Amino acid sequence: MPRTIDEIIERAEDLAARFENHEPADDDIRDASALREVRRAFLTRAEAEQLVIDSVKKARTEGHSWASIGAMIGTSGEAARQRYGQKAPKL
Repeated sequence: MPRTIDEIIERAEDLAARFENHEPADDDIRDASALREVRRAFLTRAEAEQLVIDSVKKARTEGHSWASIGAMIGTSGEAARQRYGQKAPKL
């Protein structure tokens, strides 16, 4: 473990050179399409959750009960209130 500033700088320069000169082997190269799919799915879910939050807020503004809202999202009114009530985080 480097102890002095000079040792740290020398180690950093060594690591930078190794990084810059690294040529990945064929085994190191992976198809990232599955990771891109995960990211797209995550963003889609976040957008859908925001749509639910906005829709619940509108339904409450229009006077719909938590029981009715819960029925629409497949849960109890109390569970809907707990999840989407005043303290629901905005995504």
